[in-house]
Amino acid sequence: QVQLVESGGGLVQAGGSLRLSCAASGRTLSTYAVGWFRQAPGKEREFVAGISRDGSTYSADSVKGRFTISRENAKKTVYLQMNNLRPEDTAVYSCAATLSLSLTALYTREGEYDFWGQGTQVTVAS
Repeated sequence: QVQLVESGGGLVQAGGSLRLSCAASGRTLSTYAVGWFRQAPGKEREFVAGISRDGSTYSADSVKGRFTISRENAKKTVYLQMNNLRPEDTAVYSCAATLSLSLTALYTREGEYDFWGQGTQVTVAS
């Protein structure tokens, strides 16, 4: 199993940047695909970005060109760099991991992930 802890959230002005971290403990992170999801008040949780074991990435259209997901397996950490933040990006951001036999597979649905962090709040002020 793997335990995930997010950090890096906070309050930022529109147009600003934040970098979220998802640190894993327990087993090595290199055998897991990882994703970031977010849930705004009154809305369902939605996929933000995912990264495969070999570093391939995929992002939701709403964040393409602004958010970048990356990983450092040696540090057992996945990052979400968020630039040009907008008020509509305000949400609780959670990372999730799934054990993946495939090096290249990417996962975008909640049900495909087995392990979740507790989330970190991101608030973007207009």
